[in-house]
Amino acid sequence: MYQLWEDLKRLKSCRWIDLSHPLNNDSPYWGGIPEGQLELCKTVYDWGNELECLIQTFKFPGQFGTHIDFPGHFIKGMALSEQYGLKDMVFPLVVIDVSEKVKEDVHYAVTVEDIKDYEAKYGEIPDGAFVALYTGWSRHWPDMNALSNYDAEGGEHFPGWSMEALQYIYETRNAAASGHETLDTDASALAAQAGDLACERYLLSKGKLQVEVMCNLDQVPPAGAICFAVFLPIEGATGLPVRMWAIAE
Repeated sequence: MYQLWEDLKRLKSCRWIDLSHPLNNDSPYWGGIPEGQLELCKTVYDWGNELECLIQTFKFPGQFGTHIDFPGHFIKGMALSEQYGLKDMVFPLVVIDVSEKVKEDVHYAVTVEDIKDYEAKYGEIPDGAFVALYTGWSRHWPDMNALSNYDAEGGEHFPGWSMEALQYIYETRNAAASGHETLDTDASALAAQAGDLACERYLLSKGKLQVEVMCNLDQVPPAGAICFAVFLPIEGATGLPVRMWAIAE
């Protein structure tokens, strides 16, 4: 018997958890994108033509739905999509759960202490890991107002990463990527203080990857799972929607 076929049988007996939101023409995306940039499943060749088939076209922003960001998204001259291969799409998965703290403070930014508490329970973050931040925020999808949690003046209010936490996972540990359920990397209060998405800019400047607007992280164990973040081989992309999933025992 062929070993890889047997390995696949074993993997298929595990739990497979979808970490990507489904998308349609009403799905939200960043308001700074010009209007008219989203058109999914447009029929350009319909049933009843000389060839009995259906053909569609798709237009969408790179940062749409559950999506991956490449370093060149924020850092001029750094890597874009074509510089990542198949082995860059699979990772050991770490899930840091701060959802209870977010219930108490909508602006909560994960701390180094949170991550050290995780490591005390589950062991060190492994080399090349994908570190996902579970805040419970994906419950707001696909309501853009709820995802952004706007106040009366249009300010955003949601949890996220802190600079110190990202520095820990990327410099003390050698994570390959990180992800979150919110629309932005930075906890909104920290972004407001910095006047910039400083956390996102930092991790992309390190040549790391991130996935935004994830879901179903509550269904994944804190440690021991693997995940895939798969994107089309479109050259020159700063970001692309991903089909992301985890495999857990």
